[in-house]
Amino acid sequence: METALLLSLKLSLLTTLILLFLSVGVAYVLSLTQLPGKGILESVILLPIILPPTVLGFYMIYIFNRESPIGALVEELFGRSLLFSFEGLLIASLVYSLPFGVFPIRDSFQSVHKRHIEIAHVFGYSNLETFFRVILPNSWGGILTACALVFAHTMGEFGVVLMVGGNIPGETKTLSIYIYDEVQALNYSNAHRASLLLLLVSLVALSVVSFLRKRWVVR
Repeated sequence: METALLLSLKLSLLTTLILLFLSVGVAYVLSLTQLPGKGILESVILLPIILPPTVLGFYMIYIFNRESPIGALVEELFGRSLLFSFEGLLIASLVYSLPFGVFPIRDSFQSVHKRHIEIAHVFGYSNLETFFRVILPNSWGGILTACALVFAHTMGEFGVVLMVGGNIPGETKTLSIYIYDEVQALNYSNAHRASLLLLLVSLVALSVVSFLRKRWVVR
């Protein structure tokens, strides 16, 4: 269980760190620019929430397999397929958890008072300066909330990681897959301990989200 736990923590931390920067950029585009077709972009980002994990996993397999242009290019460049690898698992996790990173940050950006932005422009700040000196410092509640949600969501992934990564100990066997294997083997005590651990992680993440939300409302 320790190996699966460490792998899940590694996957969750990397996913959270990468999505922190990616989500800030996407949220900026969605909330602070006049990009045409933003509604379509939002719908695409929301798809992982609506689609069954098996559907998302299937298309990941379709994209990563050796017969696809992307899969063939990756194998030619790196000498290995993204399927059944930690790197493929990471990419799948980024796609699967993207909406949990983008939308809390987008809402936080949109909640910054317009008057603060107008005052920044009056003092001669450019749009970029306004973002870094006014909008971003006033959006940390949403950013930290997004990090907590992404981390907890990635820790509990099952369908997508099983289809893309398989069940390779030390490489792609996360804690959720470990629980599945233990249940299949009728080792309910081990499954119970691992499930309790995931439950505690989820409760801590939700508590952090609740705390940050209350602090943000008060502020």
